[in-house]
Amino acid sequence: MPFGYASPEQIMRDKADYARKGIARGRSVVVLQYVDGILFVAPNPSRALHKISEIYDRIGFAAVGRYNEFEELRLGGIRYADINGYTYDRSDVTGRGLANLYASNLGRIFTESIKSLEVEVVVAEVGETKDGDAIYRLTFDGSVFDEHGFAAMGGQAEAVATRLKERYRESMSLADALEVALTALTEPGGERPPVAQLEVAVLDRNREHRKFLRLTGARLERLLAQTSTPAAAPPAAPSPSGDTPPPTGPEGDVDDGSSPL
Repeated sequence: MPFGYASPEQIMRDKADYARKGIARGRSVVVLQYVDGILFVAPNPSRALHKISEIYDRIGFAAVGRYNEFEELRLGGIRYADINGYTYDRSDVTGRGLANLYASNLGRIFTESIKSLEVEVVVAEVGETKDGDAIYRLTFDGSVFDEHGFAAMGGQAEAVATRLKERYRESMSLADALEVALTALTEPGGERPPVAQLEVAVLDRNREHRKFLRLTGARLERLLAQTSTPAAAPPAAPSPSGDTPPPTGPEGDVDDGSSPL
């Protein structure tokens, strides 16, 4: 029985549609700049399968799609960074170099393999100053986008990016940036994911040596407490002794699968 003919254009369209549908099933990830570096936020019910990770001293990685596929990319990026940092100098390992490596691999797999990878990736590098920060978003076909300020991918990425664009501003504090990210990730009228289902990390330019820091537990809860903006309360009634109790507030210090995610 003869095989039916499909044009190269049709094959590419089919592979692209297949990859887009797989990526859209995953939960969105947001990456955005704040005054001291770059923030990563992702709803993630798994505590073992990370969507956000460290690649090298100043470089972070975020991904959506099939975990087994983007985990292989992450490990390949770590090997590339370690070899080049050891062979030459640690400063020679850059986000742009990693983005080029991923773009080459993704593009080759998309054109040569029967099935394209169902992944979308962000490589972010924090600089000595805000102007040195870089955010690169890579799609399943190897396309690279040099994002400015923020990036969104996976799930309802277009809607999330629109909400980010409406609220993002330069030089936000970490708490404000987290508030913007969570608002963008939450559907209008919907509920934000609980703290236990949030994966949050930063590339903090003020940290020594390794800039990547994962925010979990009490650290994240204290930061989330700063994002709340309650309405102004009436003045407290004086106590029987005539003394007014001092105001209180959050401390705000921040210490140091195969299914789509």
